[in-house]
Amino acid sequence: MLKTYYQITKPGIIYGNAITTAAGFFLASRGHINVWLGVATLVGVSLVVASACVFNNYIDRHIDRLMSRTKKRALVEGSISGPGAITYAIILGLVGFLVLMKYTNLLTVIVGLVGLFFYVVMYSIWKRRSVHGTLVGSIAGAVPPVAGYCAVTNNLNSGALILFLILVFWQMAHFYAIAIYRVDDYASAKVPVLSVKKGLAATRQQILFYVIAFMVSLSLLTVFGYSGYFYLGGSLALSLYWLFLCLGGFKKDVDLKLWAHKMFLASLMVILGLSVLISIGGLAP
Repeated sequence: MLKTYYQITKPGIIYGNAITTAAGFFLASRGHINVWLGVATLVGVSLVVASACVFNNYIDRHIDRLMSRTKKRALVEGSISGPGAITYAIILGLVGFLVLMKYTNLLTVIVGLVGLFFYVVMYSIWKRRSVHGTLVGSIAGAVPPVAGYCAVTNNLNSGALILFLILVFWQMAHFYAIAIYRVDDYASAKVPVLSVKKGLAATRQQILFYVIAFMVSLSLLTVFGYSGYFYLGGSLALSLYWLFLCLGGFKKDVDLKLWAHKMFLASLMVILGLSVLISIGGLAP
């Protein structure tokens, strides 16, 4: 039973967001690391993300039973009841926000609330109605590094905005890759993602656009003095690799689903490497 409650929080999403939260925290710290503040920020943000994921599992339970990759989830099979999931989500969220309120600052709490609202409410509404649901979801996914940054600075400055843009652009390419290689699942569940409504070729073009936007946004941390040239070189190398792989999807007779799966896997490597580079850049006072 404990494993079931653990899985319903979508651990992969929690760990991924913890990594980007840490990147934002280290960037803002500029080499002056407050360990306890960092731990509290990671715990608080992770609990809020877990809460959002449980709420999302509850809201999507009817869609999930129609898709092969999600039809075994706990709320679909009934191993966790709906009221039990809601109670669990509320407890996770309350504890997470209490941790952030006690150990960080009001701005970080507000940023967390915005992320929770966009994921649980706005994304849940838009993903069922419009191809733009992906964009709405990317706003929520870009919140954790901003929360990590604000926990240190208590300020929404250009550094926070750049982190937000980087994560939005990364997520759009990442999500659209999923939308291509999981297109049959989304079609079965009647979720109007871009690949279902506009086709795989149109989605491929959007991926290219967002990968290029991601590359451009990366340089802004150096342009505005938040990171040095080591970060710039490393981040551009990662993004050029992603762009090279992206361009491979425009070859004649390419298997777009296979290509999209490769793009998805590469996106995970890119965001992990980028988070490390941002963190290293922030270690220099």
